[in-house]
Amino acid sequence: MILYNVTLNIDNSVHEDWLKWMREIHIPEVMATGMFTENRLLRLLNQEDSESMTYCSQYTARNINDYETYIEKHADGLRAKFNERYKDKFVAFRTLLEIIQ
Repeated sequence: MILYNVTLNIDNSVHEDWLKWMREIHIPEVMATGMFTENRLLRLLNQEDSESMTYCSQYTARNINDYETYIEKHADGLRAKFNERYKDKFVAFRTLLEIIQ
């Protein structure tokens, strides 16, 4: 199984809107692609920056092919919506991990 992790630092000025949008819009859209079997949204507890919050959104794919299909067919459009809504209010980085146990 594959874990696709997006770590994101979001500005406090849009934090509440972002959290609602993630729960109600973005995560359901990602899951609707059918490429992931489950997801999680996690909040970093030891925040050092008082002007922003850090979260990880994690998505589990059955295999690398499902992840690659997501990237090829869906990621650009979903990222464009995200960037349009929260332009200059976040920093994100993505990691891909293999679940071995």
